[in-house]
Amino acid sequence: MPRVKRGSKRVQKRKKILKLAKGYYGGKSKNHRIAKQAVDRSLAYAYRDRKQKKRHFRGLWILRINAAVREIDSTFSYSRFMAGLKKAGTELDRKVLADLAVADSAAFGRLVELAREALA
Repeated sequence: MPRVKRGSKRVQKRKKILKLAKGYYGGKSKNHRIAKQAVDRSLAYAYRDRKQKKRHFRGLWILRINAAVREIDSTFSYSRFMAGLKKAGTELDRKVLADLAVADSAAFGRLVELAREALA
């Protein structure tokens, strides 16, 4: 079997890793072996955190909706509000509801009334 020296392919591969490691501190941006470890770890964190970002935003939306519902009616809770909206047949998701709660409190107040009537 003939010997393969890899030549330019090896250089291209190393340049790609070092380009991804640009801006890292010390040897993490200069040494190929250390840079490869740092890049692998950071890409794994990036993949994981793209999933976690969705979870964090959903939690934030729930907090905002709950705070807005309790501000309008202190006896009404988030879970009862969502149950009332579902019974009323509204198709708004949590992202839109949280945006309404922050930006347009009058419209959100009407939604709370709608949910309360659907439960009664």
